[in-house]
Amino acid sequence: MTKVISDNAIKRRKYWVKEIRKLSGNFGADTDRLEKELRDEIAKAGITALIDHLRLCGNIPESYGHDSSEEKLYSKYTDCLLALSYEALGLKSLVLKERADAADVEAFANGYSFVADAKSFRLSRTAKNQKDFKVQAMDGWKKGKDYAMVVCPIYQLPNTSSQIYEQAIRKNVCIFTYSHLALLLAYSALDGKPKAENLLKKVLQTVSQLNPSKTASGYWLEINKAMLAFSKKIEKLWQNEKEVAAESITVGKEEALIFLAQEREKIMRMSHAEALHELINVHKIESKIKTINAISDNGLFTIK
Repeated sequence: MTKVISDNAIKRRKYWVKEIRKLSGNFGADTDRLEKELRDEIAKAGITALIDHLRLCGNIPESYGHDSSEEKLYSKYTDCLLALSYEALGLKSLVLKERADAADVEAFANGYSFVADAKSFRLSRTAKNQKDFKVQAMDGWKKGKDYAMVVCPIYQLPNTSSQIYEQAIRKNVCIFTYSHLALLLAYSALDGKPKAENLLKKVLQTVSQLNPSKTASGYWLEINKAMLAFSKKIEKLWQNEKEVAAESITVGKEEALIFLAQEREKIMRMSHAEALHELINVHKIESKIKTINAISDNGLFTIK
């Protein structure tokens, strides 16, 4: 079977994982440099490069320490990707510098505006709760804007029942995925920015029209239907992105498992004293490997 995610896309991912680690040190200056470098790359390589980023950005690299400067800068990297994506759809957008009590991204379209936030998770993370998705916080961060959007990796979202869907509908906050956003960009390249911008507005409006419910299928049925019904051209793009969603899990797993295997080997090569000191970390790695191997396609793209 032909791969949809190209080798260049994987190389780009590896480059940015290293680049963010290299940049991290001075958060303010590094954020500015990161955004400039991303903008320059997209300007040179085009929308295909931006789609590559979106398809693989949902995983926080396992090689980054928890609450480290790399992890914080990675969060800003995903925010920059959102802003660049909205701009590629014809909107005006900016990444806010504030860190407390505010959304990370603002976007302004023709006749409407919204705030947005990018979410990413480690594949090894087990428990996620409703606060991780910031749905209620996003409602408070609209500050007069029409809508709010939280963009997440598709395979990390609940696929049965969750309070985040009921909260999203009640608070008029659109839960979206990097996969759906990548599809929007592909559609923009095919049918033009104005139509893509209208489709984005239709998606945002769809959430406000839903009856509050915790069911994932009810929520995603309406979001997916709204997109598929917009144009016959989307069906082919949809099938392509559905394949990519499954492939991105494989790519993410390989990246994470290679790192953890290297960490385990490093520990096993330690002296007896060093090994005793690090023994508990070995058990954590085994737990992470088990969690990562359990990740699979949750089928949200098949709800239509």
